[in-house]
Amino acid sequence: MTSLVLFSLLYSLSVLTLTDSSLSSITTAAPPAASKCTLLNSFQPGFVVQGDYVIGGIFPLHYNLKMPDHNDTYRPPPINCNGHKLFPRAFRWAQTMRLAVEEINQNPVLLPNHTLGYTIFDSCRYPLTGQSAVLSMLNGVNEENSSMCTNSSSLLAVIGASASALSIVLSRILQPFRIPMISYFSSCACLSDRQKYPTFFRVIPSDDYQVKAFAQLLVHFNWTWVGLLRVNNDYGRFAAKGLLRELQDTKVCVAYQKMIPLPYNRQAGLRIIKVMRSSTAKVVVVFAAEGQVTPFLRDYMTQNITGIQWVASEALVTASVFSGREYYPYLGGTIGFGIRKGHIPRLGEFLQTVNPKRYPDNVLVHELWESLYGCSPFPSSVTQMPPCSGQEFLLEQHSAYMNTSSPRVAYNVYKAVYAIAHSLHNLLLCQPGRGPFQNKSCAQSNNIHPWQLQHYLQEVNFQIAGEEVDFDAKGDSVPYYDIINWQRGPQGNIEFVNVGLFDGTKAVGEELLIQEDAIMWAEHQSEVPVSVCSASCLPGFRKAVRRGEPICCFDCVPCDSGKISNQTNSVDCAICLEDFWSNNDRTACISKKVEYLTFDSLGIALTVMSVVGACFTLAVCGVFFCHRHTAIVRVNNSELSFFILFALTLCFLCSLLFIGKPTYWSCMLRHTAFSITFSLCISCILGKTLVVLAAFTATRPGHNIMKWLGPKQQRTIISSCTLVQVVICAAWLIDVPPFPSRNTQYEHSKIILECSVGSSLAFWCVLGYIGLQACLCFVLAFLARRLPGNFNEAKFITFSMLIFCAVWLAFIPAYISSPGNYADAVESFAILASSFGLLFCLFAPKSYIILLKPEKNTKQHLMGKENK
Repeated sequence: MTSLVLFSLLYSLSVLTLTDSSLSSITTAAPPAASKCTLLNSFQPGFVVQGDYVIGGIFPLHYNLKMPDHNDTYRPPPINCNGHKLFPRAFRWAQTMRLAVEEINQNPVLLPNHTLGYTIFDSCRYPLTGQSAVLSMLNGVNEENSSMCTNSSSLLAVIGASASALSIVLSRILQPFRIPMISYFSSCACLSDRQKYPTFFRVIPSDDYQVKAFAQLLVHFNWTWVGLLRVNNDYGRFAAKGLLRELQDTKVCVAYQKMIPLPYNRQAGLRIIKVMRSSTAKVVVVFAAEGQVTPFLRDYMTQNITGIQWVASEALVTASVFSGREYYPYLGGTIGFGIRKGHIPRLGEFLQTVNPKRYPDNVLVHELWESLYGCSPFPSSVTQMPPCSGQEFLLEQHSAYMNTSSPRVAYNVYKAVYAIAHSLHNLLLCQPGRGPFQNKSCAQSNNIHPWQLQHYLQEVNFQIAGEEVDFDAKGDSVPYYDIINWQRGPQGNIEFVNVGLFDGTKAVGEELLIQEDAIMWAEHQSEVPVSVCSASCLPGFRKAVRRGEPICCFDCVPCDSGKISNQTNSVDCAICLEDFWSNNDRTACISKKVEYLTFDSLGIALTVMSVVGACFTLAVCGVFFCHRHTAIVRVNNSELSFFILFALTLCFLCSLLFIGKPTYWSCMLRHTAFSITFSLCISCILGKTLVVLAAFTATRPGHNIMKWLGPKQQRTIISSCTLVQVVICAAWLIDVPPFPSRNTQYEHSKIILECSVGSSLAFWCVLGYIGLQACLCFVLAFLARRLPGNFNEAKFITFSMLIFCAVWLAFIPAYISSPGNYADAVESFAILASSFGLLFCLFAPKSYIILLKPEKNTKQHLMGKENK
């Protein structure tokens, strides 16, 4: 753009030559008498009306699709846009300006006793031509009327331009003269910079608001994967940059960003179309004006691409040139933000008065007629068009020219003219001594300077057709857009239907209002199109961004166990609280299953075994009690036998404490009861072993050991050995007693209720003491295994201790490796197995003799003396 401006300024030297060659002489003092201003080239306006105060208008009445000659070795040829295609839509804008001036001049209240004049030029939609037009406004219409060499310019303000790139050039040219310019169609956010463009105003919202609206629209419809097309100028560049800035804090990603070259290059356009065809993005945002994008869209249509949902900017979305039925299969369903429509009562009537009969010498009117009706009102060899018969119909592609029911850009032109009129009116109402200028002075009505008008323009506030018009500190107007949808009309053509609005004056998040049911999408679909790089992750999954790709491209990964996601497209999975776990779908946290050794299949089996073992023990006890006077009971020390049976009964029953929900008391009882009862049982067996060993040893001469193992000493041994265990258990309970705990570490999906031993040292001391007693008993019994007699009880004690030790040696690794309630089951089973081992090894042979072999229940048989 910088090179374009430099070239434009160089070109201006061919339009205006001053012998004094001083720019200051243009705006202030007259040149010396010997100097003379000479226009080396003229650029005639399209429409001129004289008035007390003159304003300028610049409109793109033609498409200049041919690049100018950049050869600076000779003077450029005269500027002539008439050889190019006329733009009827822009012609209507120019007529709107003429209508507004006419209404103001006829208004007895607004600017009474003063008239507005205008000069309207054609910019030919190119900055170089627009720059020549604005210089011609400054110079005057012709050499005789030119006042630039004698006094200040009579031009007070300029209405224009359409394209942002053109407004940038024109604003920089007008800035030294401090002439305000009001644009009706330049929306580039760059023009809001008051440092660079202090005299620029506009009645169209800045693209800063439009890109915010675009971002909200994309988010609203969940279009997270979009393409972006823009034209190669400041408008497209700043709009694309603004949109990308707005999308940074959203979940929307741009799949590709392509630039439509100016002037258009077909090969480059086809490359862009190839990218669009191959991309998975089904929504394309475009920042371009209709004239800039028309050749590209023609190539797009020839490639027969459908299914693209277009999102168009305000420069394109209301372009009537695309209303033909041939565009609907490719562009139907387009949605975008259009300039707010208004109402101009006399516009339709005024347009009908613009005809060749009323303006026979106006070339632009002749060209309009040729464009609208395809015939020439004044046939000549130059036009090569048939003469008009008066029966012609308006051509379909230009039918919107006469449709004045909802003017948009024309309405902006209308507001811009009235803004100047109201500002000028307020300036003329200034009372001396209350003015805004130096020493509270006012402007002189016969010598108003443009900078004085700009002051009032900045402060202007008025209503037109119920709409309030004013400018903010940056020269921007109220941010308001209509949401336009391209729908198929009754004749198959495209109609621009209003389906919502964007009001930038409302709070954040409330600006967008859309009637979704009224929208017709691409390919005549009623459902919102989907444009995503990756399908949404359902609840229970999280997004995992693919390496090297935008954040919108991701894989859906199931949440880990214990984590959930209850929303779509969750970035991460939330961890459930300690007492909760994820369900199978990973969408909700549910209470963890609480497990402990209950009275289910395993608990019932252990309970039955415990009760059966206790019953067997009591039955044996009953048998022994009934036969307490027989030899086998008396010889084996009946008192110790009953102590052992009592202890075994308690051992069987204490296993029941390991079944059921652990409580504070059950946890303390289960280990202490088990240890004390087993210690009592083994102490009794140890006492019996000592008695057996002493009894057979006492038969030898010189041995009188039995006097030291009488009943009283036996009770003392049993009590002492048991008391040691009681002391250990008491210390355990006082220091760190067992307590119920919730184990969530072994299996995270469950809460295992178990009894923590409290002190591991105390627990293993208890087991170690029982093991020590058992080992001692085993050693003594093993030494007495070969003593004489048919019934040597030492053998059975040896076997019982072997079983006891084997069970508890196997218990240690099984207990350590078993989780939660299974550890309780293992310990309970070890108690039952060792109890059954002691019961059967010690009392089964005796019960057998008592019940089935009573003939052997004699002292002689037991002593092995029955055959002697």
